[in-house]
Amino acid sequence: MPKAQKVAAVENLKVELRESQAALLTSFRGLKVAEMTELRRSLAASQTEFKVVKNTLAKIAAKDIGLEDLVPLLEGSTAIAFVKGDPVTAAKGLDEISRKYPALVLKGGVLTGRVLSAERAAALATVAPREVLLAQIAGAFQAPLAKLAALLQAPVRSLGYALGAYRDKVTSGAPATAEASAEPAAETPEAAETPEAAATPAEEATAEEATTAPAPAPAAGTEV
Repeated sequence: MPKAQKVAAVENLKVELRESQAALLTSFRGLKVAEMTELRRSLAASQTEFKVVKNTLAKIAAKDIGLEDLVPLLEGSTAIAFVKGDPVTAAKGLDEISRKYPALVLKGGVLTGRVLSAERAAALATVAPREVLLAQIAGAFQAPLAKLAALLQAPVRSLGYALGAYRDKVTSGAPATAEASAEPAAETPEAAETPEAAATPAEEATAEEATTAPAPAPAAGTEV
């Protein structure tokens, strides 16, 4: 390969490694052309491009962008699945096709700038799809919020019941209060004095006259 083409190939690999959501490295020795074609078509649904690369050029690209840990994986036959879509979906697709064609072996990968071992890369296939994870996260947030809403509403309902009961009590007691106000006021201690103290002026005058009136004259023949 001419030098200019090698330089262009390295630059292309660097762009692919940087811009892809993930890059899954595989060994494909013994895989037939028809099987490779089927693999590429199955991965296209997850926006994944499956490319055979030269290890020497891939090592240069990996070193240039700070992925030195990827270099040991670039041995033997190497094809990289550059994932533009969901890495989990792509990993599941690779896992399914590798079960069908054992010649396809996962060697490792790169995810969000971190190099993955073969075991960690294979573990992506066991992760729930993105939609399921988002639904689970949403459910986890909604459960505490629902409990919080119930706790916040409970005192409000209790206060509402208390105010309603107080209102009913006041409303039902209003007539009794009016009747009580219409009754004559209770006698004060001054009004509850003895009969002598409560006598009117006319009665006092009559009593005084009876006390000071002259005694009647004795009848004739009565000794004095």
